[in-house]
Amino acid sequence: MMSNKDYYEILGVPKNASDEEIKRAYRKLAMKYHPDRNPNKKEAEERFKEINEAYAVLSDSEKRKQYDTFGADGFRQRFTQEDIFRGFDFDEILSGLFGGRGRREFKFGGGRGSFDFGDLFGGSYGYQDLGRMPQKGEDIVYELSLSLEEVAQGGEKRISYRKNGKVEEVSVKIPKGIQEGKKLRLAGKGMEGKRGGPPGDLYLHISIREHPIFSREGDDLIVEKEISFSEAVLGTSIEVPTLEGTKKIKVPPGTQSHTKLRLKGLGLPHFQGDSRGDEYVKVIVRIPKRISERAKHLIQELAKESI
Repeated sequence: MMSNKDYYEILGVPKNASDEEIKRAYRKLAMKYHPDRNPNKKEAEERFKEINEAYAVLSDSEKRKQYDTFGADGFRQRFTQEDIFRGFDFDEILSGLFGGRGRREFKFGGGRGSFDFGDLFGGSYGYQDLGRMPQKGEDIVYELSLSLEEVAQGGEKRISYRKNGKVEEVSVKIPKGIQEGKKLRLAGKGMEGKRGGPPGDLYLHISIREHPIFSREGDDLIVEKEISFSEAVLGTSIEVPTLEGTKKIKVPPGTQSHTKLRLKGLGLPHFQGDSRGDEYVKVIVRIPKRISERAKHLIQELAKESI
C-alpha cells in the first residue's frame, strides 16, 4: 500500500535536496529500520517499506520530476506500485547497504530465507519480474500561453509539440475562465508505452499572458481611466474598453481619484460555471503639471472657496 506521507518528509530531506543528500538519508534510515535489526517489529517493517518507496521515487530523476510537478496526490493517481519500483535495482541497493550479501542470505522476521521485495511491498511478483512488466509511457508537459480574450471566449485551440523527434499536432478544448496554473490532461497523447503498456498523457500547463489594458483579479477585470480635475468635480461620461468592445459610462460629480466604478457581468466567465465576474474602472484624476496663468488665477479663486 502506498504511503500517504510526503516522500521528502519520509526521508527527512528538503525538497531541494541533492541526489547525494537523498542517498545518505536513505542509507541511514534503511540501516535503522531494516528487518534484520528489528525482528518481529511491525512498525519498523512498515517504516522500512515507506523508506524504500520514497527512495525509489526520489532517486529516479524522471519520477522525482513528475512527483514535484504534480504533487503527492497527482503522482499516486498516475503511478502504480509496479511503476514506482520498476527500474529500482534492489541487488545494487542491498549489496551497498549490507556488505554484498546476496538476496537469499537476508534474514526477514527473525529467520533466514528469501527476502522477496514483491511480498514486502504487497505485490504478487518478485522484484526480478519488474523489468519485464508492461510500462506506461512517459507524460509530456506543455506550457500553453493564453490571452485574456482566449480565456474569456474558450473554444478550440490547435497546438504543436515534439514527440519522439517529430512534430505532433492536437486540438485542445479551452474551458472558459480557466485560471493561471491550471493543468489540462489529454489522455494517451504522451510517449508510447513499453512492452505493450499504455501511452503516457499530455499535460498542458496554463499561463495567462499580460494584457496591455486589463489586469485580472480572480474573474474580475480592472482597467484604469484618467479624467481631468474638472470632470471629477462636475461629473462626466467616458468611453471605457471591455473585452467585447467599448462602453459609455457616467462618472458622478465629486468622484475621488482611484474610485472604482463597477460594470456588472463584464469580467471573465467563472471556470466551469455559467456566471461571469465584473469589470472595474479605476478612475484616476489627472493633475496637470503645468497650467496657464489664467488657470492658475481661477484655481486660486477656487481655493478661497475651499475647493
